[in-house]
Amino acid sequence: MLAVQCKEQRWRVLRMRISHRLSPSAIVWMLGASQIIGYGTIYYSFSILAEDIAKSLSVATSWLYGSFSLALLASAFLAPLIGRRIDRHGAAAVMAIGSGLCALTLLGASLASGAISFTIMLVALQAASTLVLYDAAFAALVQATDGEARLRITHLTLIAGFASTLFWPLTSWLHGLLGWREVFAVFAALNLFVCVPIHLLLAQQHHHATTQAVAMDEESPSAQTEVSTLPAEKRRQGLWLLTIAFALSSFALSAVLAQMVPTLAALGLGSSALIVSTFFGPAQVLVRFVNMLLGVKRHPMTAALVAFAMLPLALLMLMALAPMTLGGLLFVVLLGFGSGLKSIVQGTLPLALFGSGAYGARLGIMAGARQSLSALAPFALAALISSIGPSLALVTVASVGVLGFGAVVMVARLQVTHRHGST
Repeated sequence: MLAVQCKEQRWRVLRMRISHRLSPSAIVWMLGASQIIGYGTIYYSFSILAEDIAKSLSVATSWLYGSFSLALLASAFLAPLIGRRIDRHGAAAVMAIGSGLCALTLLGASLASGAISFTIMLVALQAASTLVLYDAAFAALVQATDGEARLRITHLTLIAGFASTLFWPLTSWLHGLLGWREVFAVFAALNLFVCVPIHLLLAQQHHHATTQAVAMDEESPSAQTEVSTLPAEKRRQGLWLLTIAFALSSFALSAVLAQMVPTLAALGLGSSALIVSTFFGPAQVLVRFVNMLLGVKRHPMTAALVAFAMLPLALLMLMALAPMTLGGLLFVVLLGFGSGLKSIVQGTLPLALFGSGAYGARLGIMAGARQSLSALAPFALAALISSIGPSLALVTVASVGVLGFGAVVMVARLQVTHRHGST
């Protein structure tokens, strides 16, 4: 008994020494900065620059958005492979390589001579994004902060939620001063000179911690604080159900977000559609802040059930109350609540259900399915609207959201069954 206590004390001392190198809060803020730059330069800037890029390359804007969806689809196929590399080599090291590749591909896109070469760079950029964005950052937090990872993931999503708030106006301002090629070059420099050093520093700490702690992990099983709450025989079923849930919900959410303003206008909101849509971002940030204050100590399944229910509920409210502005506002706010919570449970729920072992690989599998359907969603909704009208199209999308909610309910039942069976 005394020997075990001594080993545990040695582990705690070692953890304290390692944590003094970079505090968990410092790690979160550093990753938050890299996520803001990553999402801002890779995703949010595109809609601001797309029209100018299309004009410069002599292609239709719709063609350019089609290339962007193709790039998203290509990145989805890489996600499972990247997840395994994250587990093997450490998330921060993978993110450092990813930020370098993002810088290189952004610079390559800025030098593209035509539509084909630009599309190639765009596909390469989205492929590199799988190495640096949320799933990789969540894994970095799990590897760096251990038992605090769920709380730190919540903090990270709160910080990164300001990416669109910062980069939409920043991109517009830069574009007023520079051409789109120069803006891409500036964004390449941000990835190279800000994100790469951040990730290299985190990778160095992770390597130092792993080298010193591996022997302690073997001696003290209590060091592994994040363990699976599902029995081994149910984890495979739980993983696939959760993957289906996130994929279906992401399909519905991506479809709605891609067509939000035109759909609101088509349902009779007219000029107020654009104003109403601006409440989406603040709603995301607000629900993340509330979850940080009230929901961190709860099991992430609670937040997941709320998040997955919000999308179909938002669509039902819209169809019931449109063309009233209040209906559009409730729709946008509920949609923002669901999206904000979903980005959190995307990282915390797999950790709570399956533990920290092979965490990156599991996120990679889920991301592959999620991103594949998300890439196809805007085209699917556009086709539905043109063929059956906006109302029936939204009913169809809401039905997909309900199926996603049903899948996560089945995961929750697996967990409840396990708890009852073990009491």
